[in-house]
Amino acid sequence: MGGGSSKPAPEPPNPLMEEWRRVWGHKNKYLKFVENYQPYNEEVKQLRVLLHGPIGAGKSSFLNSVDSALQGRVTDRALADNRIAGESFTRKHRTYQFNKGGPGTFYPFVFTDLMGLEKETKKGVCVEDIKQAMKGHIKDCYKINPCSQISEDNQNYNKDPTLNDQVHVLVCVIAANTENILDDESVIKMRDVRVAARDLEIPQVAILTKIDEACPEVKADMKNVYKSRYLKQVVDDLSAKLGFIPTCIFPVKNYHSEIDTNDEVDTLILSALNKIINLGEDSVNSL
Repeated sequence: MGGGSSKPAPEPPNPLMEEWRRVWGHKNKYLKFVENYQPYNEEVKQLRVLLHGPIGAGKSSFLNSVDSALQGRVTDRALADNRIAGESFTRKHRTYQFNKGGPGTFYPFVFTDLMGLEKETKKGVCVEDIKQAMKGHIKDCYKINPCSQISEDNQNYNKDPTLNDQVHVLVCVIAANTENILDDESVIKMRDVRVAARDLEIPQVAILTKIDEACPEVKADMKNVYKSRYLKQVVDDLSAKLGFIPTCIFPVKNYHSEIDTNDEVDTLILSALNKIINLGEDSVNSL
């Protein structure tokens, strides 16, 4: 009859962590997939990806980070700012192409950036404007009015959107380091957007930004992203509140103060981009 304490039972395998673990070492494979991608549906010249989410989540920075990973150098095309507290720096419905090697040559996908969501009424982008953007009714460079949605008689309202004007993938961007970012009011708005996207049969993913600021382990070594219990809990909370499948929530670090790109940051970004492209391709081929 021994009196020693028994060893704790090993933790069961975590499918999400195993999913994340598999990304390492595949940057070139992810990049090659993007470089070789062409939409199978001849009606689609470019997949359209719409970014939305709370203010300060890093939507514009994620767009810039995708561009940086593709160009192999840190870029700053979409204006982003971290000095303004409590309001969105992005003011317009703005679509960005990504240069592919030479002048006038672009990847066959575009990202549209929007003003951020806020919990208060008459602040941030209107949920109805996000719905209209998904349907392709908002022309590029429309200046968003937080107090009212776009009207059909507005000169920037597209009355007859084509398949290329419509959104093919909806990407929700949320910061991992912001406490209580998913307050009840914001959750209601984001759920409303998700339901509208579901009804339009638009696939959805979530991007979890600022993982290095949220978790010291990840800041010390980006490869610790798949070991972080904190990030796992954030993913679980996000999944419970908004309904995203955990394997459709992608942790990334946006380029912020770096001078050069690096493989670990690129790998997480390109892994998410591969998923976005695959979902969009499946969506347009099922129309």
